[in-house]
Amino acid sequence: MSFEIVEATIPEIQAALETGQMTSRQLVLMYLERIAEHDKSGLTVNSVLEINPDALFIAEALDVERSLLGPRGPLHGIPVLLKDNINTGDKMHTSAGSLALADSFAGEDAFIVTRLREAGAVIMGKANIT
Repeated sequence: MSFEIVEATIPEIQAALETGQMTSRQLVLMYLERIAEHDKSGLTVNSVLEINPDALFIAEALDVERSLLGPRGPLHGIPVLLKDNINTGDKMHTSAGSLALADSFAGEDAFIVTRLREAGAVIMGKANIT
């Protein structure tokens, strides 16, 4: 795949998704590879605390939706990382950077998360807030 993800803008990514140059699933995999390469190996940065275990499934579902109905808007199929103090009512923790809350799960999505999901964004994971 010739698509260069490092400095791609959302409009450039959407153009690649629209033309079939890549899928949302492939995009998530590209970001997972970069996280593994630059955040979790060698000199570990640990900026990404947790990956959404459903990210690939969500991306695949959004790819199918795009093929049947077209994109919901500019965030359709775009992976995003949220800071760890933003509640997600899914399988990811919300610890707000506190060891006391390390095993905490939110009961529901924060307003912004609901809006991102409605817009078709892939909530890919949680980022460190420090």
